[in-house]
Amino acid sequence: MPQPTTLSAAELWKKYKRNLTPCGSLGIRLDVSRMGFSQRFFGKWAEPMAKAFTAMDQLEQGSVANPDEQRMVGHYWLRNPELAPSDELKTDVVQTLADVKAFVEKIHDAEINPPTGGRFSDLLLIGIGGSALGPQLLADALGSKKDRMRVHFLDNTDPDGFLRTLDGLKSRLKNTLSVVISKSGGTPETRNGMLEAQAAYAAQSLDFAKHAVAVTGKGSKLDGVAESQGWLARFPMFDWIGGRTSVMSAVGLLPLALQGIDIDAFLDGAKQMDDATRVPSVEDNPAARLALMWHHATDGKGKKDMVILPYKDRLLLFSRYLQQLVMESLGKEHDLDGNTVEQGIAVYGNKGSTDQHAYVQQLRDGVNNFFATFLVVLQDVPNVSRYHPIAVEDGVTSGDYLTGFWLGTRQALYEKNRGSVSIICDKLDTKTLGALIALYERAVGLYATLVNINAYHQPGVEAGKKAAGTVLDLQKLAVAHLKANPDAKLLPEELADAIGQPDAVETIFHVMEHLAANRQGVRRIRSRYTAIG
Repeated sequence: MPQPTTLSAAELWKKYKRNLTPCGSLGIRLDVSRMGFSQRFFGKWAEPMAKAFTAMDQLEQGSVANPDEQRMVGHYWLRNPELAPSDELKTDVVQTLADVKAFVEKIHDAEINPPTGGRFSDLLLIGIGGSALGPQLLADALGSKKDRMRVHFLDNTDPDGFLRTLDGLKSRLKNTLSVVISKSGGTPETRNGMLEAQAAYAAQSLDFAKHAVAVTGKGSKLDGVAESQGWLARFPMFDWIGGRTSVMSAVGLLPLALQGIDIDAFLDGAKQMDDATRVPSVEDNPAARLALMWHHATDGKGKKDMVILPYKDRLLLFSRYLQQLVMESLGKEHDLDGNTVEQGIAVYGNKGSTDQHAYVQQLRDGVNNFFATFLVVLQDVPNVSRYHPIAVEDGVTSGDYLTGFWLGTRQALYEKNRGSVSIICDKLDTKTLGALIALYERAVGLYATLVNINAYHQPGVEAGKKAAGTVLDLQKLAVAHLKANPDAKLLPEELADAIGQPDAVETIFHVMEHLAANRQGVRRIRSRYTAIG
């Protein structure tokens, strides 16, 4: 049975005032008062957090933070180039930003335009993971009918998804600029999306190269393709930036600027949050407090999930963005000493008040295996002076209801001893979004040090890519055998034996089923497979 609430309303109010943490002058406040800790908690963690502050300082100064690849981790330099540990790195950041702005100005002024004439009206971004999630969040959170370009995404290797997006562009494809984003230049999903886009352009007798821009590592496969084919422009992805922290590099800045959003304000919000979260004080540092709340809720072992509940439609994708940032950074098998720890915090979420009618029922009355984070924006619409709210009840607006649902859900969870954090923003604008992203980036880094793991590598992701490659190699072997033996009609076991892969029979079965469903050179006759034609 849940324990009764131990604090009275008056005590809760005192705890709220004592623990409310402002994020500099950004108009953002962190409320951790509903997390069930005692005031002695922060004092207990002062020394471990001091070590985390030191580790973060070393990272910002250019220490090797990704030992697997012997790389620095420098996303903080993107919004403050003066922090870069060398003049060369500083120049790279400053020059790339200037190049992005200059290119975007030429696009908007139609100095660079489609071969068929007119101007570029649409933007097709082709990427996956960190090369798409950040730009998707920015486009959705900050977009409006005033956008200079409409943004579309190919962010998977789903043929139906490709068709839906490309068919939606149709006649506008001739006025569509395509930005292909891949750090290595060899990411299969991004390559597939690029090839599908090229085919769509070719079907309309359009030259893809005259519509294409690359954001990639210097000297990568994609960089070579873009150079040899004469693409419109190439922008660098630095090797010291990971995909999940790349949104303030050309990965995020180029599409955001093309959309017509002020990228300087975005970077400034992040820089100001960095200043606020660099303070070496547990009491005054919002990122430190946030990281400690994660540790308190999960026992530092991922025992509870992080539920993100943004009470703003424009922040719907923030939970997806945080899934990658938090789970790819913290989901690690080994700690820094090589011990098996299987760390991580699972992240999921949708939005309020939609969740009042979805899974909040379980959050309040079901298994207590989570802590919630409410993201709240006080200003109902971006331009208050032009908004005239109607009363849906006497003296009550739709926005009032949204606030009521947040406060009501927060209290309902507290009454059942379900912890929650609230991040309260005066308004949602470009600067605020940059600041929110920076807040979580810093909290992730600090938490990783507290639990002694490396937040900046991703061996599990690489393992998944290698496993997928193994499957495709099996597919090629199996199809080649069927084509070489056109009269053969083989059971999965027989096909696996024939190519010398008896242990891969289940994989071969699933691959053959997919090929047969799409008539890709294979036909199923009852339980056997044969080549088509």
